[in-house]
Amino acid sequence: PVLKPGNNRVPPPEPSIRQKGSDKFWQRDDAWIGGERHTHALTVHAPATTLIDLNRSCTSFDAVAGVDDATITPGGVVFSVQDGDGNTLWHSRTLSVGDDAVPVHVPLAGQKSIRLVVTPVNGIWSALNVADWAEARFRCS
Repeated sequence: PVLKPGNNRVPPPEPSIRQKGSDKFWQRDDAWIGGERHTHALTVHAPATTLIDLNRSCTSFDAVAGVDDATITPGGVVFSVQDGDGNTLWHSRTLSVGDDAVPVHVPLAGQKSIRLVVTPVNGIWSALNVADWAEARFRCS
């Protein structure tokens, strides 16, 4: 779910995207990474940060990450998961269009929020890269 900014809102009982402070994103039912179809994806244009409030005790975050096959630029990006203070918990190697998706596994014990970050590495044209966080799952109690 997406948590929209406003007053007197009760947070949902599961992890939710915080729109305020997040870059633009869209949720897709059909994303392609490295020629492989993924039925659930959070898609962004690099550079991008997506803030997620956990809203409960969670033990891990799992997903696959990669550059969407619809990308038309040759630049690369690095995916990372940061804690609420901006410390890196996980990061990928540089990924480009056509590369296979990489698995993401991040322990979340003690975390209240995380940031999904996509950073271009090859200059301004990399900002046109379309990046996907696909098949994301939180393990929470």
